[in-house]
Amino acid sequence: MAGSWIFYTTFPKIPFIKPEFRNIAQFAPPLGFFIGTIQSYIFIFLKENSWSIYESALICLASGYLITGGLHLDGLMDTFDGIFAGKKKRLKAMKDSKVGSFGVQSLVFISLIQIACLLKIQSQIIIVLPICLFWGRFSNLFFIEKFQYMSYKKKSISHKKFWNGFKKESLISIIFLLIFIIYQLVSITSQAVLINFLLLIFIGIFLSYSIPNILGNKIGGFNGDACGASVVLVETSMLFMHSILL
Repeated sequence: MAGSWIFYTTFPKIPFIKPEFRNIAQFAPPLGFFIGTIQSYIFIFLKENSWSIYESALICLASGYLITGGLHLDGLMDTFDGIFAGKKKRLKAMKDSKVGSFGVQSLVFISLIQIACLLKIQSQIIIVLPICLFWGRFSNLFFIEKFQYMSYKKKSISHKKFWNGFKKESLISIIFLLIFIIYQLVSITSQAVLINFLLLIFIGIFLSYSIPNILGNKIGGFNGDACGASVVLVETSMLFMHSILL
């Protein structure tokens, strides 16, 4: 967990711990859950201390960018630039440090959709946002399992190199998810909220599998940028779906 804490966030390094890149993907979904929890409490704290719902939503979203360093958003923009550059120029466009028009548009559209969804879910954010961020990162486990790694360089480190198979790599996340589901089944008293929660879980399973499949088939594999795009697209799609069902 310490490895994913350092590699996937801007949090300071934990003293006396030397993290390694290998097999850290398995810890990303629970880490996403904790990031979502932090963002949710920021939203709730601001809302209950005289901040408007609009200001609270914007700060909540910005706090996520700050915690992750915009890592996944960068991948989203590079991936969209690559997709619209065409098959022959795809990797070159994704590798380019300059962001193209399609990358900028993807960032704007995704951010606006997320803000709108946060304004809609409001009181349910503490249940919804953490699980959305969990499934967003869980989608990368499907991505790594099914597709081959596409490298910009001849020598690069990939999750695929240390991959132990989906069953082993997903075990920690599944156990974590089951504990969370059991806790919610015991604690939720409203039948409507419980139904929405269970729907959110099933939607997460579907989207975390289908979106990396679509991306992987579109670009012909996966890399760090595509994984980042998958995380953001799954999170946003789940937020949007739940906002409709709410």
